[in-house]
Amino acid sequence: MKNHLNVVASSYDKAIELGKKGIDLYKDLPDHLKDEPDYHLFEKAGAEGLDSSSGDKRIKEYLSPVQNMYFIDLGCCLNLMFNGYAEWPSIYHGVDISSETIKLLKEYSAKNNLNVGELFCGSIHKTPFDANYFDFGACIGVLEYFEKDFVSEALAEAYRILKPGGKFVLDIPNNNGKMRRFMNLVELSMGRPCRFDMLPREFEEILLKFFEIEKSEEVDAVAMILYFLKRRKKS
Repeated sequence: MKNHLNVVASSYDKAIELGKKGIDLYKDLPDHLKDEPDYHLFEKAGAEGLDSSSGDKRIKEYLSPVQNMYFIDLGCCLNLMFNGYAEWPSIYHGVDISSETIKLLKEYSAKNNLNVGELFCGSIHKTPFDANYFDFGACIGVLEYFEKDFVSEALAEAYRILKPGGKFVLDIPNNNGKMRRFMNLVELSMGRPCRFDMLPREFEEILLKFFEIEKSEEVDAVAMILYFLKRRKKS
């Protein structure tokens, strides 16, 4: 698992370096992917701003952030910069395995005088935060890279650091979705293979140990399933 975490971290570090040069890997796919039959669907989704679940308006609507609430973004990527999270009234905290991502977020926060909490470089399955620390949280575009054992540990950690009854939004790949094969090829081309190995029913068996499922909705454009959850008072 440590080796795979390093692979994912290195991939995102590289993406940050390329991004600083104006290269967006999701918009500059290799030619062999552009020849795939589902490429036109991916291109259409990107044109509509649907190449990621992170900016989905349903996330903010469900979490309902208010001033002085603590928010944890697990596997945060650059949500603070590009998905409107900086505008939320709550106090943002981020965890990401990519050191270049965290470095860039710290620079961005300082430059824009943002009131953020800790920005921590590390894995989402072992964070430095106290138990029952956060009012609500999210984990978007992360679990797709990992197998069942790691996913279970990550859910247990999210349960630990959230307050009882705290809201949580996450997504997983829809392995039955039309775009899943193509999305897996995209991620593989970037050096971060998707290893998620469960169908929704098996995932939900684990999920229900820690959270109540208030609703789930499919994001067809990226073949993901969004879960809107409430942290159980006791697991």
